Amino acid sequence: MPNVQARSLFPVELGRNGLLVIAARALRTFGYGCTSVLLAELLTQDGDAPWQTGLLLAVASAGSVVASLTLGLFADVWGRRRTLIACGCLMAVTGAVFALSESYPVLIAAAFVGTISPSTNDNTPFSGVEQAILAQTCPQARHTSVFTCYNVTAMASGALGALAAAGLGLQPWTSAPDAAFALYALLAAGTVTLFWNLTPQAEPPRTAPSGQDRRSGRMCGQVRLLAGLSALDALAGGLAVQAVLAWWFAHRYGATTTQLGLVFFAANLLPALAQLTAPLLAARRGLLATMLLPHTVANLLLACIPFAPDLATAVTLLLLRQTVSKIDVPARQAFTAAVVPSAHRTAAASMTSLARSVAVSVAPIAATTMLTGTLAALGAPLLLGAALGLGYDLALWRAYRGVPLT
Repeated sequence: MPNVQARSLFPVELGRNGLLVIAARALRTFGYGCTSVLLAELLTQDGDAPWQTGLLLAVASAGSVVASLTLGLFADVWGRRRTLIACGCLMAVTGAVFALSESYPVLIAAAFVGTISPSTNDNTPFSGVEQAILAQTCPQARHTSVFTCYNVTAMASGALGALAAAGLGLQPWTSAPDAAFALYALLAAGTVTLFWNLTPQAEPPRTAPSGQDRRSGRMCGQVRLLAGLSALDALAGGLAVQAVLAWWFAHRYGATTTQLGLVFFAANLLPALAQLTAPLLAARRGLLATMLLPHTVANLLLACIPFAPDLATAVTLLLLRQTVSKIDVPARQAFTAAVVPSAHRTAAASMTSLARSVAVSVAPIAATTMLTGTLAALGAPLLLGAALGLGYDLALWRAYRGVPLT
């Protein structure tokens, strides 16, 4: 039987550290949801060209990659609490700089050293350290429930942040983007306060050096495998991001802006609701099956979208795909914690997040090159994304089908 139990979505075993981490991510993602809507408007108001917006986002992504790599290697040495506090302070400084400065070079520097996200996806330096802390707040049997709570709370906060961005546009005192980044700085200060209250139990457990030395080589190989699989999965998903799908529906089926808004509101809400089923599925089928079954179905549905005869059919396929597309996320995080010993969890979570960040930043470029001519007519980005996603599913199954999670 799988070593997972289904009791409740909000595990009573979380304790103080788990609740603090989940609250910190909720605050942070609320800020991402608010600022990502208004970032382009901020730069336009400052007189920056569209290509400068792209460059700033690329620099911000590069900064996250560097920070994730650094934290993956050294967070457990420096101290998880101290590291998270430092990252929160940098995030607060970045928010203040974006709210107050119109100098593009200053904004570029702040985007690199701080945390600016173009969406509510949290491929940031925080996530690897937070996941390592969560993994040791409760028994392994509760990991899927813990990570489900961690992700669903963040998704809901990101949606509320986007709603807050609309509200900021109604206030008369300052521009909405400046207000959003001032709020972002305050939210970051709130995360610092939360991290400050982490207890010593958030730090990595002490292990015998000799045992760690014997296993370090094997664990490095394990981390590389997980990071490589994560990159493949992120590349597949990045080929079918919301912007690409919106372009496809508009050009293939003539979808209007209003129709696209309604479609993607539902497409973003359904995964959050469906992810609540992850602990139940993991309890019945195990972590590996919870990762693979919904993910495989989602990729098969994605492959069907280019062959839909009309908009209604294509939207139906998309919504079905979205319903099952994120169920694997908490199971994947719990799986990483299960197959990697506690001494290596920060590195593993950070490296997989790093790999996903790199792949996600590359995928839209590849997708947009296929949105011309015959490739666009065939729905090449969607088909390639589905094929790579199915390749990830097969590779994951072959690599871990015999691994006991006890």
